[in-house]
Amino acid sequence: MFSKTCEYAIKIMIYISSRKEEENMRTGLDEIAEAIDSPKAFTAKILQQLAKAGILESVRGRSGGFSLPPKKTIALSDVIVAIDGDKLIKRCVLGFRECSDLTPCPIHHRFKPVRLAMTETFESTSLEELKGIMEENKVFLIEP
Repeated sequence: MFSKTCEYAIKIMIYISSRKEEENMRTGLDEIAEAIDSPKAFTAKILQQLAKAGILESVRGRSGGFSLPPKKTIALSDVIVAIDGDKLIKRCVLGFRECSDLTPCPIHHRFKPVRLAMTETFESTSLEELKGIMEENKVFLIEP
């Protein structure tokens, strides 16, 4: 459903979210790439996109790294839109150029409630919630 880049971006954000409990904690590129088992250059590209979208802060230099913006709730939809855009939520599921309630594709009316449910789920699910569920179920990106 998501691009591989988006899947990795979600993992990155969950990982950084789990690290934020340490005061002023910034996480470096090498640590992130290792934690999510991703090539360093690919991870760097994703981190740049997330920072450009404003859902990740980047600080250069010796004590630099990446962190979540303070006091900002980040929804799963924020990560998805930052990486994959809004095509999953807005474009025609069959790829038709013209698809709306007025000019529907063959599956538009059946898929509309699914799209609405997905959108609501993505918008109402925060990184903190995902992190909590993973911890509760003892699912870790890397061994603790």
